[in-house]
Formats: sequence, C-alpha cells, structure tokens
Amino acid sequence: MSNLNTVELKTLVPAKDFARSKDFYQALGFNMPWGDEQLAYLHHGNSSFLLQNFYVREQAENFVMHLLVEDVDAWHRHVRESGLAERFGVRMGELVDQPWKMREFVLFDPSGVLWHIAQNI
Repeated sequence: MSNLNTVELKTLVPAKDFARSKDFYQALGFNMPWGDEQLAYLHHGNSSFLLQNFYVREQAENFVMHLLVEDVDAWHRHVRESGLAERFGVRMGELVDQPWKMREFVLFDPSGVLWHIAQNI
C-alpha cells in the first residue's frame, strides 16, 4: 500500500520589490528563518509561504491569500496601530462580518497581493 499522506502545502507569493516585501511581512508578524536572493521562507505559527523574487503585474494583482486566525479583531488592531498601511503605502479594509460566517478584513501587500485575514464566527 502506498503512503499518500501529505505534509504541507505552500504557495509562492510574488514580490515586485523583494526587500520591501520581506520587510512588510516581517512587520506584519511573520518570521523569516531562511532566505536568499530569490526566495524567502516566511511563517507565523503553523502558517507559512514562500516569497519569491519574481513579479508579473497581472499575476500579483490577481493573487489572493486567505489567512484564518483565532482573533481577527486583534490582527486588525495590530495592523492599524502599527501604521503598516501608511509605512508601506498599502490599502487595508475594515472588519466585515460575511454571510459565510467569517469576520474578516482585507490587506494588500506592496506588490498588490490581496490578503483576506479572517476568523470563523
């Protein structure tokens, strides 16, 4: 019998300005235990992704990430109080209770990648 168990699934997030994007994600609260000139491993708790030094505008502006958190209000407050949107010139939305039973806000990264940061309600 074959072992088809999976261990992890990661996506590769594009970065227009690699150094600025690494700074953005670390300021957001992600740790970066490893990186080189082309790739950086970022994680927060059990959630992780690879940031790549690669950018195509059409791809980045249609790239969406969804981060499910325990306390979305705390995340929203953290982003707002840290001045992250102003510091990096990105847009951040207000908290919204969605009909699909999630409370969320949106945040764009410096390359135009859209993040939905949400909590189940």
